[in-house]
Amino acid sequence: MPIDATLPYDDSNIFARILRGELPSKTVYEDDHALAFHDINPQAPLHILVIPKGAYVSWDDFSERGSDAEITGFVRAVGRVARDAGLVAPGYRLLANVGPNSHQEVPHLHVHIFAGQPLGPMLVR
Repeated sequence: MPIDATLPYDDSNIFARILRGELPSKTVYEDDHALAFHDINPQAPLHILVIPKGAYVSWDDFSERGSDAEITGFVRAVGRVARDAGLVAPGYRLLANVGPNSHQEVPHLHVHIFAGQPLGPMLVR
């Protein structure tokens, strides 16, 4: 029997609270499907989080349950945030953690955009 490793969605997670306006964020982009804001604990000179507005835990959850409009809108939002921030030419890194082995801390799908300096290797070897 396969084990479902998906974290349950928690309506009290920090991103759900930001989406409801209960917590502030330094917003850089918002549309019908996505919200992007600066991370409060940046791990690079520029560290932006992009989240879908729907209650999705991870990429697999989102790709399974999200509508075509939500998925397209979210992916386009990630690209637009990077373009609007002028990151295409110098480069940037996208990171989405899924599940406990990746240290996903918030059970709401989110993509980290890191930039502003050379970022080094993807993983410590």
